[in-house]
Amino acid sequence: MNYESLITLDSTTRPGVVFTIRRMSLGRRIELTTRLRELLSKIEFLEAGQRPAESLEAAIVGTEIEKAYLAWGLAGISGLEVDGQAATPETLAAAGPEDLAREIVEAIKAEAGLTQAERKN
Repeated sequence: MNYESLITLDSTTRPGVVFTIRRMSLGRRIELTTRLRELLSKIEFLEAGQRPAESLEAAIVGTEIEKAYLAWGLAGISGLEVDGQAATPETLAAAGPEDLAREIVEAIKAEAGLTQAERKN
């Protein structure tokens, strides 16, 4: 048996773009959980708040969580240039199309086997 630790997918939001994501393993689950632990605690606290500033801060932290998933799970991307340069996970997060970044984050969460409640974050 040959197990592939990466999976390559065609984008549905950006035809011609292909991205490769990491599959979940025990070690990768520990790494991801460690990266997200503090952010998830912070968003839970902020979402419980009543002030508009707390809601805004929760939205910011939610975006930071998506960026963390992208940095952790996106191994490569092809068929996309950002400002004339071949896209990387970093440039996609910083200046690439948001709809593509969100599509990739959803694919990473699905491949990680997260529940719907976990995917919400």
